[in-house]
Amino acid sequence: MRGTLLRELPRETSVHRLWAGTKLVAVTLLGGSLVIYPTWPMLAAVSVVLLLAAIAARVPVFAIPVPPWWLWGLVAFGAAVNVVVGVDAVWIYFRGILFGVVLLWATLTVAWTTSMADIAPAIATLLSPLRRVGAPVDEWAVSMALLLRSLPMLVDDVYTLVAARKLRPRKSTRSGKTQDTFLIDIMAAIMSVAIRRSADMGEAIAVRGGSGSITSGRRRPHGSDAVALVLVIAACATGVVLS
Repeated sequence: MRGTLLRELPRETSVHRLWAGTKLVAVTLLGGSLVIYPTWPMLAAVSVVLLLAAIAARVPVFAIPVPPWWLWGLVAFGAAVNVVVGVDAVWIYFRGILFGVVLLWATLTVAWTTSMADIAPAIATLLSPLRRVGAPVDEWAVSMALLLRSLPMLVDDVYTLVAARKLRPRKSTRSGKTQDTFLIDIMAAIMSVAIRRSADMGEAIAVRGGSGSITSGRRRPHGSDAVALVLVIAACATGVVLS
């Protein structure tokens, strides 16, 4: 899949300057509104908000992920199956596809405009009231931050391993037949790389003072964050009214 996944785009825009917690709250509001009201007006309202955010963040066209051909084929096959049921089933099917695309778009918008280093402190700040009941807020924030940091590296490693494996010749058995062990080799290589990456990351965290340094952040919301949340709430309310 081509495009930029879970990586910040180096820009200096109003969307990039927003606090990470504000973006997480906005995505939660948009996603929750879609789950409660999965209608065309709500999809349109959320899409307009995300489109305006992408324009304000100056997201380039090449950063938009392009699905592989086989994924388009699966979508077309699903549409063909629903045609047999009826026209209404096709509309519901495409609305479900658009629902998933919009949720993915919202997630990518946060990734494009937010540094991964700001996610953990924002999560720890948003969930800080749960500390009163003994919830391991810092551990949750650290786990989420490590997951978001590791996924882009894992995807790049998988692409590299697959490309390198394709260059290797197939193994031959004693009878002279070729033996394709592509899946086994790739799974073993991915596990080996993941273990090595985790060890390197653990050493780096220990050198920098432990996991507490991941959740330590001084950025706080400002007036622009309040304006952004008001616009998101207004868009959700508009979608609810039109639904």
